[in-house]
Amino acid sequence: MDSTRISLRPFKLSDADDFLAWASDDKVTRYLRWNTVTTIEEALIYVQKVAIPHPWRRSICLDDRSVGYISVRPESGDDRHRAHIGYAVGSDCWGLGIATAAVRLAIPSVFEKFPFIVRLEALVEEENIGSQRVLEKVGFVKECFLRKYCFNKGEVRDMLIYSFLSTDLH
Repeated sequence: MDSTRISLRPFKLSDADDFLAWASDDKVTRYLRWNTVTTIEEALIYVQKVAIPHPWRRSICLDDRSVGYISVRPESGDDRHRAHIGYAVGSDCWGLGIATAAVRLAIPSVFEKFPFIVRLEALVEEENIGSQRVLEKVGFVKECFLRKYCFNKGEVRDMLIYSFLSTDLH
């Protein structure tokens, strides 16, 4: 995959159809904390009320067509030095290096936009090997295994935590 075809940009209402294409896939939303989107109305509401106003949520684009998302949520107060990163791409894009390229693009942008952040964290379910590979390829460090850590889709799940520090930038 030619990485110059991959970009990150803020979501637009016109992304709703593309968003629905990948957010309606249970394989994509399996590990996400939000449910599968099933109608164009739900997609429009999500883009308008969640994606657009989010402090740092970007559409992962292939040739400017939305094929996924990446978001960073900074903590507040005494924990404002940390932020959580999450991402997903449509299953038709799996294995093409798109998520890896998107995370690689996001890291310097996030540290520039939020200069007070020194640590990006990613929580990944133990079975989500693809996401673990993405994080490791871009330089995240696996720190520990968290037993029965997150509640998602009706069950408490084991997680791994990864980190990337501002000092890890080359």
